[in-house]
Amino acid sequence: MVRAASPPPPVVTVSIRVNPNSSRTAVGGRRGEALVVRVTEAAVDGRATEAALRALARALGVPHHDVVLRSGVASRDKVVGIVDRNGRVTERVMALLGSTSGSYE
Repeated sequence: MVRAASPPPPVVTVSIRVNPNSSRTAVGGRRGEALVVRVTEAAVDGRATEAALRALARALGVPHHDVVLRSGVASRDKVVGIVDRNGRVTERVMALLGSTSGSYE
């Protein structure tokens, strides 16, 4: 018996604004249409970007490897793709966009 392959999980695309050198790591709020991600790391050698991706994954409750940078390597404004295995990523992103206090690591 041959089984049909299950379709891959959907990927949610999110614009983020990374604020490096913050006093603490937090995810929440918006700048324009982008989700704000604050990280303590400096924007040197990709450290702030990597910290932002990890903080976003933690805030959304997904594995780090499910958050992929799509554009904005050298910019504070980035676009990421997030694999939505449980069907709740969009809901969580919307909640974080409306949050003023943020979700902390």
